Amino acid sequence: MAEFVDIPSPGWPLEFGEPGRPGIVIVHDDYGRLPYLEAYAKSLANQGFFVAVPDLFDGRATIQAAGAAELAARLDPGFALAALDDAVALARGHGATRVGLIGLGLGGRLALRLAQSGAADAVVAYYATLGDDEAGIIPCPVLVHRAGADDDRAESLAVDEFVSRLKEHGTPITQHRYAAAHEGFANATMLELLDKNAAALAFARSTYFLQAQLLD
Repeated sequence: MAEFVDIPSPGWPLEFGEPGRPGIVIVHDDYGRLPYLEAYAKSLANQGFFVAVPDLFDGRATIQAAGAAELAARLDPGFALAALDDAVALARGHGATRVGLIGLGLGGRLALRLAQSGAADAVVAYYATLGDDEAGIIPCPVLVHRAGADDDRAESLAVDEFVSRLKEHGTPITQHRYAAAHEGFANATMLELLDKNAAALAFARSTYFLQAQLLD
């Protein structure tokens, strides 16, 4: 049986930084809104952003792969996208004229899907792409972080095809591949997944990208 933990939820979503600053919505991975995301959000807030971190699993999280698969399977995509849209609206309601998305794993796919609606001004996806059945124009710049150690030939080809589709549609896209890192490498709560060097480099690249796209 999968093991779950309850997350203390002082507010939904969690908020960091000064209202009115350019906004960022961070979308958690299959494991849920684990504690490391608070430090991630605070670091972004220190760079001049207002940051919101919604919880798509209603206060539940896990540190087991089986639990993550179960939580992801329970999630209704329509509800998740509506929740993210609400988080973007929250940032804009606080005065943000530009809002970016950062999504990890499951959250990365959701962030890319939401970006197709034009709701975001930039999107960062960690180890996430969209398949042919989710193809659509993303009208804002995209940054993709790839976990290179997990790339088999088919998976690598799928990522390349996703990037090519975006380029064909005219989407400005940047990608970085972390050759020794596995999927989940930025999840600092899951030490067996974490790659500190890759996570630090990806954070720096994400920050620079979002500053270029969102800050005046």
